[in-house]
Amino acid sequence: MKWKVLHSEYLFNQPWLTVRKDHCLLPNGKEIPAFYVNEYPEWVNVFALTDEGNVVMVKQYRHGIEQVSIELPGGVAEKGEDLLEACQRELLEETGYEFEQWEFLGKVCANPSTTNNFTHFYLATKGRKVAAQNLDEEEDLEVLELPLDEVKRMALENEIVQSLHTNGIFYALLRLNKMG
Repeated sequence: MKWKVLHSEYLFNQPWLTVRKDHCLLPNGKEIPAFYVNEYPEWVNVFALTDEGNVVMVKQYRHGIEQVSIELPGGVAEKGEDLLEACQRELLEETGYEFEQWEFLGKVCANPSTTNNFTHFYLATKGRKVAAQNLDEEEDLEVLELPLDEVKRMALENEIVQSLHTNGIFYALLRLNKMG
């Protein structure tokens, strides 16, 4: 079932978007002369639950949909970076929080037809705020601590619209036995 790539070329190669055009041979002998793939690094998201039962979330503007969005902290794993370490680094940079206990929850691919990466989800517990935010130049985030039940309600009522983040929320709620 796997396709054979006869030729590949990069059409666009920037830090936030890389587009590759593949000329593919299918197992049935047919050729697809132009199949486009968006290449991205691995992404990480964390469901960070404080001892008080609050979830550390971030609020930021998302230009693609021209809306302010409430999301899980997370971001891009640097090339060669361990995924858990990437998640811990992103959480600390975006929120100033550190957590002691970490558990891998799972991973999903946003669109395996045309993208090549996964988003990896972690659950963090036993944490606290230890530092100020250390944001990238293009980031403008507000840190929120929301009650767990409020985050669940927001996800179920489509108030949290970033699909990869809602996946992470539902993975965490299942692990915490909070879906009922």
